[in-house]
Amino acid sequence: MTSPSLPRRRRRLPKTQRLPWQAIVDSLVMLLWGLMFARFTVTGHLYLLLHPDFMWLAHLAMVILLILGIGRLNQVWQIIRQKQRQEAIRSQEHFALLPRRFSSGLLLTVALFGMVYTPRPFTSETAFQRGITDVLGQTRSRPERFVLSGSPEDRSIVDWIRTLNVYPEPDAYAGQGVNVSGFVTHMPGWPSNMFMITRFVLTCCAADAYPVGLPVELPEGTPRPEPDTWLEVEGSMQTDTLDDTRQLVIGSATLTEIPQPRNPFEY
Repeated sequence: MTSPSLPRRRRRLPKTQRLPWQAIVDSLVMLLWGLMFARFTVTGHLYLLLHPDFMWLAHLAMVILLILGIGRLNQVWQIIRQKQRQEAIRSQEHFALLPRRFSSGLLLTVALFGMVYTPRPFTSETAFQRGITDVLGQTRSRPERFVLSGSPEDRSIVDWIRTLNVYPEPDAYAGQGVNVSGFVTHMPGWPSNMFMITRFVLTCCAADAYPVGLPVELPEGTPRPEPDTWLEVEGSMQTDTLDDTRQLVIGSATLTEIPQPRNPFEY
C-alpha cells in the first residue's frame, strides 16, 4: 500500500543568502547625495544655489555623507562575506514618519536628478516675476548706518541701491561717475533708449534672491541691447522721470559686452 504523496514545497533562499537591499539602497542614497554636492562644488554651480557664507555647510554635508555612505557600503560587504543574517543590519533601523521604502526612493530620485541637473543663473524673466519694477525702492535689509568709502566708480549696483535707501534724493548724486555690470532688462512702458542694468542679490539661497538695478539712458543712435545680455556700463549719474517718478539714471553710457560671470550674484 503506497503512502499518499505530499505536496512539494517551493524552495526559498535561506535568510543567510538574501541580499540586504534596504541597506544597499541607504548607502547608495548617501553616496549619491555626497557626490551631488561634490559635483556642484567642482563645477562652481554651488555659487548659483547658496550664499558663500553658508557653503561650508554644504561642504561639511558632502564629507559626512560620503564617509557614511562608504562606511555603510563596507558594512554591507562585510555582512555578505560573512553570510550573517539580514537582521544584523536591520537592528540599526530607526523610527520614521514615512514608510522606509518611500522615503528611500524619494531621496534616491532627488539625488539622481541632482546628478544630471545643471543650475542656471536667473534671467530678466525671473526679475519681472520677483518684482523688479520697484527695484529702486526696495532692499530686503536696510542698514541703520551706511558710510561710503572710495570713489563712486567703485560702487556696485547694490552699493548704489543702498546709498539711495539711505538718502533717496537723486539730485545729490548728479554728475558722479558710475561703472557697474549686470544683465539687460527691458522695462514695460519705457522708451526705446532706456533699459535697466540688473543684478540679483542673494541673502541665503537662490530661493530668496531678488533683483536690483539702475536705469540706463542710451546715447542717441545707440541700439538697445538684447535682454539678458551681460554688460559693463560706464557713465555719469543724472536725474530723469520714469513711471512718473524722479529717478537716478546712468547717462552718457558707454556699453561693453562681457561674458556672464561665474558668480552672477551680489551680496
